[in-house]
This record gives sequence, structure tokens and C-alpha cells, in this order.
Amino acid sequence: MRVHSFLGNGFQEFIYQRVLALEFTKAGLSFKREIAVPIFYKDYAEPIGTRRVDFLVEDLVLVELKALIVLEDVHLNQILNYLRAYKIEIGLLINFGEKSLNFKRLILSPRNISQ
Repeated sequence: MRVHSFLGNGFQEFIYQRVLALEFTKAGLSFKREIAVPIFYKDYAEPIGTRRVDFLVEDLVLVELKALIVLEDVHLNQILNYLRAYKIEIGLLINFGEKSLNFKRLILSPRNISQ
């Protein structure tokens, strides 16, 4: 919330990503940025591509940032797919593009992660 309170909306996503990295560091949180995960189709051995999540915080929480006027279902589906691909239970979808900070917390149960 500090980032949005200070910067407001209207910047590109990478600006919020850089500032959020500074805030994570200041808070003493370990994190990784832009981690690529291979995407597989069915039982094929070769990946069909990779996707990158904005942050993995403390190896427990995926954080995906947006700077959009409004979040849509496709953005929720994106982070749900990331949670499954990374085999992580908790995700945050944060949208800095609205006048007020908008975020969604998503949780996958362990049985849904492997699907």
C-alpha cells in the first residue's frame, strides 16, 4: 500500500516492480524476480514455452503485478495457472493501475497444485 500511496496510479508495471523490490529488501524479505518456469503440454517431454512471475517472496508467495484500469478474469486465471505451474499455494495479484490499490489473494489447496 505504501508504494501506491506514494506513486499513485499511472506508471508502467516495471516501475512498481522496481519499487516493490526496494520495499521487500527494506522489510528483510527474501525474494526472486522474474523467475521463468517451463510450461509443459500433457506428457510431452519438451516444454512448449516459459512464463515468468514478477516475484516469488520467501519461496512461499507468488506476486503478480498489473498496472491496468481494471482487473479482469483473465488476470485471475493467469495467476492461478502460475500457482499450479510453480506448485505454490499462495498468490497475490496486485493492480496499481486503479485509483485505489486493488489486490486479490488466491490460495490453491495442495490437491489442486499437481493438476
